[in-house]
Amino acid sequence: MPKRHISLGLDYGTETARALLVDTGSGEEIATAVAPYPHGVLESHLPDGTGLEPETALQNPNDYLTVLEQIVPNAMRAGGVQAEEIIGLGVDFTASSVLPTLADGTPLCMLPEFSSNPYSYVKLWKDHAAQPEVEEMNELAEARGETFLSNYGGRLSPEWMFPKTLRMLRKAPEIYAAADRVIEAGDWLVWQLCGEEKRSACQAGYKGLWSKSAGYPSKDYLAALHPGFAGFVREKLTLDIHSLGKPAGSLRKSWASKMGLSPGIPVAVAVIDAHAAVLGCSVAEAGKMVLALGTSTCHLVMHEKKVQARGVAGIVEDGIVPGLVAYESGQSAVGDIFAWFTQNQLPAHYQETARQKGLDLFGYLESLAAEIPPGQSGLIALDWWNGNRSTLMDASLSGLILGLTLTTQPEDIYRALIEATAFGTLAIIDNHTKQGIPVNELYVCGGLSERNHLLLQIYADVTGRRLNIAASSQAAALGAAIAGAVAVGSGKGGNATFTEATKAMAGLKDKIYVPNPAAHAVYKKLYEQYLNIYQTFGQGTLNTMRSLREIKNQASPRRSAD
Repeated sequence: MPKRHISLGLDYGTETARALLVDTGSGEEIATAVAPYPHGVLESHLPDGTGLEPETALQNPNDYLTVLEQIVPNAMRAGGVQAEEIIGLGVDFTASSVLPTLADGTPLCMLPEFSSNPYSYVKLWKDHAAQPEVEEMNELAEARGETFLSNYGGRLSPEWMFPKTLRMLRKAPEIYAAADRVIEAGDWLVWQLCGEEKRSACQAGYKGLWSKSAGYPSKDYLAALHPGFAGFVREKLTLDIHSLGKPAGSLRKSWASKMGLSPGIPVAVAVIDAHAAVLGCSVAEAGKMVLALGTSTCHLVMHEKKVQARGVAGIVEDGIVPGLVAYESGQSAVGDIFAWFTQNQLPAHYQETARQKGLDLFGYLESLAAEIPPGQSGLIALDWWNGNRSTLMDASLSGLILGLTLTTQPEDIYRALIEATAFGTLAIIDNHTKQGIPVNELYVCGGLSERNHLLLQIYADVTGRRLNIAASSQAAALGAAIAGAVAVGSGKGGNATFTEATKAMAGLKDKIYVPNPAAHAVYKKLYEQYLNIYQTFGQGTLNTMRSLREIKNQASPRRSAD
């Protein structure tokens, strides 16, 4: 039997990490394994009980290493894979997840003197505590005419590296001073695996204000924000940025031993998880928008030209595939909204009825919501439970439901929430097309695309576009494996290009969701109403949501139950 050539994809999401083993020739997904992070997401307090400020979301970087020693051996055992069959590996990571370290890569939170300081931990992507800093950065950049702002749709996000680090400098100057490096967690993990600090153009471009042509923001701009911030780029980052598909280095003996792999195999430069999912959806061309549907949603489309489009969260040359400009937008909460609703807003008898019918709660709600014709609920909602990433780029916004009456049922609200996320996606699509960035086809992947058929049909009906579904249920991990295969190259069992690799390793399901013309006609009317409230609460004179957030953050903490 000829030796298989297998690429290992490591997918680090918000709650769990996953390993996927893929044959680089046939595209067969041989085995997968997943593990949750032991400490999960830290949103109220550190493991030692230290309280956290509002809008915080942290992680313990040691969790990333702990799960790595579990998922790789487990996947290999499940697939009957031998170490010599694995020729390379790639890493995708949720971003921006920012970590301060020593010069050797040791996270500051692992040092006893800093273990109780929240700013020494990973600032996860959904940490929005830096909203004041990002507002100041946006205002100053506009006043100075900083050109980098045009690469981010005219506004920066509190989710990104620079505002998070500026807040670190202001709130925990001792952590900033002690940090020799401030690094994306994905780049840090690659550093641990191969022993070399090789930063990714994907993460630096979308989350770190770096561009291929101009580099980072100027020292003068950073100094104007805070004198101590002037040397941030020179002192704690690097100008050595590497493209996707390139090898960052070779797997170290220590980590090869822990995972059961062969030392010396290529480790690819890290990629953001949603961007890896583009490759996992078999997309390596322009005009095809990929929706990575999960706790949040990323919308990614490539184009031959660079358009300085407003309301687009990131515009990066070679951001996914060399030779194309990749545009990123997103919704900060999608699956999280549905989870919030089912966990907090349902009567107890819904859970019992679902159990009696042999359904999980989401399946039961979906069956009820599917019986409601478009427009029948009388509801419309804004999908801003975790702020608006695109097109408004304002984390201070919050959710809204209009049209509630005494006859409103939970399934009415559930359907309205799904519709709200679909309207938010259409607003993003329209923003692209109006500015000359074609969106010809839609491709979807992620957990929601696997289990929520009603959602997919609503998305097709709202957007008026066909939805193609990734064949792989692990599109991000597959994309990481594709990056690993390209890093290996064709001469050693990998692939020469992303186009070649996606054709060999990725595909689509036979099922395509086609718009229903009658439903689309109703949704066009509802979308007009969605845009009215979108503009009123997001761009108009009503600052109600921002004011409520400010009052909430200034109020006394809620008492815990005895």
